[in-house]
Amino acid sequence: MSAIARHNVQTSGSGERVMLFAHGFGCDQTMWRHVAPQFEDTFKVTTFDYVGAGESDSSAYDPDKYAKLDGYAADVVEIGEELNIENGIFVGHSVSAMIGALAALQRPAMFSTLVMVGPSPRYIDDTDYVGGFSGEDIDDLLTSLKDNPLAWSASMGPAIIGNPDRPEFGHELAESFCKLDPEIAYGFARATFTSDNRADLPNITASTLILQCRDDIIASKQVGEYVRDHIPKSKLVMLNASGHCPNLTAPDQVSAAIRDFV
Repeated sequence: MSAIARHNVQTSGSGERVMLFAHGFGCDQTMWRHVAPQFEDTFKVTTFDYVGAGESDSSAYDPDKYAKLDGYAADVVEIGEELNIENGIFVGHSVSAMIGALAALQRPAMFSTLVMVGPSPRYIDDTDYVGGFSGEDIDDLLTSLKDNPLAWSASMGPAIIGNPDRPEFGHELAESFCKLDPEIAYGFARATFTSDNRADLPNITASTLILQCRDDIIASKQVGEYVRDHIPKSKLVMLNASGHCPNLTAPDQVSAAIRDFV
C-alpha cells in the first residue's frame, strides 16, 4: 500500500508549494479543519493521519518502528517522497513539531520551513532544563493511560485544551483519544513523552516559526523560549490564546501567524 493510501492523505488548494499539516497525539487530520482550508488559495494543502489515527490503515502499526518518533518521521518523509515535495512547509502540532524537525533533518530540501505549534523537545525535567514534568509524572501518566484509557481520556482532554469556558473542545479531544486503539495510543504516548530531541534543534536549517499559548500544561512558555533559543533561524510568537490546541480554540490567530511568516 502506498503511503498516500496508508495515511489517508488528502490534498486540496491551487498553489505550487506544499503545506503539509500534521496532527498531534490522540488526534487526526480533522483537527486542522479550521486552519488548513485558509491556505488553499495560495498553497497545495495536504493533511494526513498517522498510522492508527483517523482513517489510516491501523494494520500497518509496528510497535518496534513506532517506539520512537523516528518511525513517525520516516512516514512523513515517505509521504513527502510520494508527493514529490520540495521547498515544502511542514506545520506540526504538539509532538508533530519534533516529528517534522526529524523529517526536515532527514530531507532538508523537502521541508525548508517548519511551523511548530506548542512544541516540546523534551517533556521531562532535566538538569538546567524545565520540561514541565518529572519522570514520576510521566510514569503515572502512562500507567493511567494503560490501565484505564477511557478515564484517562475524559480527564486529560479538557485539561489539555485548557479552555474550561468552552467545554465542547475538551469533549472533542477526549472523544478523539477514545477512538484510538489502546495499544497504539499507549505506544504513541510513550514515544512522545519519553522523547528527547534537544540535541536535534541546533542542526535544523529550516526557517522555523514557533507558536506558543499561555497556560499550556503540555508546553510552557519557557519550553517555547528554549526551542527558539536553540533553533538557528527561528521566531517565537505568543498567541493571545490559552491551552495546548490553538488550532481548535484560536484558528484565526494560528492562520494569521503562519501567513505572516510564510
